[in-house]
Amino acid sequence: MKLKLLIFTLFICTLTFAQTKGTITGVLTDKELNNETLPFANVILKGTKANTTTDIDGKYTLSALPGTYVIQFSFVGYEPIEVPVTVESGKTVTISKALAPGGYMLKDVIITAPPVSREKETALLLDQKNAVEIKQSIGAQELSRKGVGDVAAAVAKTSGVSKQEGSNNVYVRGLGDRYNSTSMNGLPIPSNDPQKKNIALDLFSTDIVEYISIDKVYGSRMYGDFAGGNVDIASKDYRGEGMFEIAFGSTINTNAVQKNNFLMQQGPSKSGFISYGVPKNPLTGYNFENSLNPEKQTPFGGNFNLKAGKSFNIGEEGKLSFFATASFNNGYEFREGLTQSINAQGASLKSFEQEKFSYNTNTTGMFNSNYRFNNDHKIGYNFLFVNSSEQTRDTYFGSDRDFDNADASLQVQRGTFTQNSVIINQLLGNDKITDNINLDWGLSYNTVKGDMPDRTQNKMFYNPTTNNYTIAQRTTTDNQRYFQNLTEDEIAANIALTYKLGDNKDGDSRGKIVAGYNGRFKKREFEAIQFNFNISQTGQNTSVNPNNLDDFFNQQNYNNGLFSIAAFAGMTPQTYGGNQDIHAGFGNIEYKLSEKLSSMLGLRVEKINQTVNWRTQLDASGGKNTFERNEFLPSLVLKYELNEKQNLRIASSKTYTLPQFKERALFIYEDVMQSEIGNPFLYPSQNYNFDLKWEIFPKSDELFSVTAFGKYIIDPINQIVVASSSNDISFVNIGDSGYAYGVELETRKNIFEIEGEFTNKLSLGVNASLMKTYQDIDAEKVRKETDGRLNINTTDDNSGFTGASDLILNADLSYTKNFKKDSGIMATLAYNHYSDKLFAIGNEQKGNLVDKAMGSLDLVFKTKLNKSFGINFGAKNLLNPEFKRVQENAGGDVLVFDYKKGLSFGLGMSYQF
Repeated sequence: MKLKLLIFTLFICTLTFAQTKGTITGVLTDKELNNETLPFANVILKGTKANTTTDIDGKYTLSALPGTYVIQFSFVGYEPIEVPVTVESGKTVTISKALAPGGYMLKDVIITAPPVSREKETALLLDQKNAVEIKQSIGAQELSRKGVGDVAAAVAKTSGVSKQEGSNNVYVRGLGDRYNSTSMNGLPIPSNDPQKKNIALDLFSTDIVEYISIDKVYGSRMYGDFAGGNVDIASKDYRGEGMFEIAFGSTINTNAVQKNNFLMQQGPSKSGFISYGVPKNPLTGYNFENSLNPEKQTPFGGNFNLKAGKSFNIGEEGKLSFFATASFNNGYEFREGLTQSINAQGASLKSFEQEKFSYNTNTTGMFNSNYRFNNDHKIGYNFLFVNSSEQTRDTYFGSDRDFDNADASLQVQRGTFTQNSVIINQLLGNDKITDNINLDWGLSYNTVKGDMPDRTQNKMFYNPTTNNYTIAQRTTTDNQRYFQNLTEDEIAANIALTYKLGDNKDGDSRGKIVAGYNGRFKKREFEAIQFNFNISQTGQNTSVNPNNLDDFFNQQNYNNGLFSIAAFAGMTPQTYGGNQDIHAGFGNIEYKLSEKLSSMLGLRVEKINQTVNWRTQLDASGGKNTFERNEFLPSLVLKYELNEKQNLRIASSKTYTLPQFKERALFIYEDVMQSEIGNPFLYPSQNYNFDLKWEIFPKSDELFSVTAFGKYIIDPINQIVVASSSNDISFVNIGDSGYAYGVELETRKNIFEIEGEFTNKLSLGVNASLMKTYQDIDAEKVRKETDGRLNINTTDDNSGFTGASDLILNADLSYTKNFKKDSGIMATLAYNHYSDKLFAIGNEQKGNLVDKAMGSLDLVFKTKLNKSFGINFGAKNLLNPEFKRVQENAGGDVLVFDYKKGLSFGLGMSYQF
């Protein structure tokens, strides 16, 4: 009997297993991104153990026994979809769906991979919500919506961040260039400018960006030279099957096109690349290549861009992807206005009406390749080349106390061409060693070259009675040609090992431990040579034409003795160099203390060595200065989940601020209105940081947050006018301490959203920052710490931080409407405002220099006519406000600098094959 029962049981089991399974397959897409494929979405056959995730192309496949089921598609930050499905033996049924953004809570879903599309606003908000650390990011989707063309403009759209008018300086919570840092894909990148610590962010076109992370709270994986913020640029990582796009457009500036004679210097190429440098035998003849005579140009700019991407499947699990972009854009600008310096009584020291003609170019080329061996191993290579140029012709007409001439006014002409190029090479890898152990690593080699070849300067007297110009000279440096070159090489390495801690009773990880090493090694070489023209008395009495100075400065007049040429130390250039090595070990533990409370405790140890050497006109025999520091940098973040949509976070840390090479090198930088000299006695500041943040996420694309922050800085570094005959600017540890505190508010809200198959919504974004800054000023401290070589005589014994505004406000209103799957419109109106900000600290009884409050308004309109063809229009600086800088004197504010930038309009088209 038992034997018969066993045979019957085996027969039934055989029939059961003999049933052929059916297959369910399909592709999931992202409705918000024009149905791009959605990788790593979850697919579950409800009521069974069958589940999977979509691959890198959004494809999925499931097998099941014949029957009727419900299949669920879900992805974090999106509304789940459930579809009934009937599986038949041996047959395949195809179900493809598009998911749209929705709520955050997904029940009965196993998350097997993180979100991939970091370009999307919803994905970045989700990452911000779920992370323990305090994060803030802006993605490619938001950048496109706001019509942002470069990273500098993008960063200035975030709360607590402002961009200094007329420069590339970015201020984070009132802290400028020296307090901030820049990286790309987590690896540091060097500066392109000898005057700056950070690379100019407007070099980076948003075409290469997937998202930008702005870290205003310190974590142990970042270098400790941090107080304001770190900007990390994540480069695009292509994932589609294939794409080729071409785009072009044109831009105009109203100031430039209204100028009848738009005059630029001759010599520099319109491409932004140059091949000339210091001429041969410049001291024995007039052998300079470029003309001093300006040429008229048509001030219409343009842009051209190519993008291409392709992915290939290799084997069962391998995936190889390529992405490349190449672009060129140029533009013209013109501005005119007052620029002057005054004494404490309001009397003019220098007073000019300035005209500034500008031509700018940017050439960008990027290539990256990523190879995924399987789900556990990935390697990628990024190459980026950026070449930017700026050509300016400045004319100053007015008076200078050092050029007293009762019968004539002074005219200064300066022509400058600057070319900066950056080459970035990065090798990045990620390896899943076990289910609990993950390895991230990265290597980079970067090169920066900055050239200022043949900057020209000439000064002339104009006699209105005779309508006559003559060469003006008080010192031999008044008429000059200047050549400058910088090269900086940097190697950096990151390695981090992550160990996932054990699961709790609900199956969630309790946290992770991360330990690793960072190394950064950079070397800078800088040289400059200036050729001064000593004008003879006969030459100073010779009439000249300001627009035809070649008629005076030529070989014949050199032979006739009207002028001679000399340089500091003959043909030996002034030089300075620097080496900086940083070795760092770090570790942090992220741990879930309870169901709602999470923590992250970090410690970083850095060994720093910085050496600067020089041989300049201030120290012809040369000098050298070295300092070594060991820094111990703790950090702590606590996150409390008030409920499913609200978080409360607290963060504190210790960091430092390093002086830069050029600030410690005994070298003088000369400009028309001021000069800067280095201070070898400069040393690092110490910073203590605190943040308290409350945030709520009503929907996947909505946010409201309030952040209170405070920073205490010991021995702050400042740029200040020192007591000297020429009122030079230098860099000093200005006092014992300083602090900044404030509050940031941010909201993103959908005003209306009409339900339907296609997007139709109006949304509002607002962020604001209110802050207060303070620092001590101690003249005796400066004198003692510089062995009496530098003295300051400030008007007050304290001040705010230079570059800090009490109020920064950004707002944007966006309307998006899709008419069908591949067509629609998007319009954004964006406004930016900053309140009065301190530009420079007053000295010698003079008041502070203050940039007055200003607001700007931009409009972006984009339309997609079909899957391939798009048109966009942009109008910037619609309000055309007047930029004003005043000196706060006892008798009232005195205007010392003003101009209007004019409106800029752009029209572009793109076609994707």
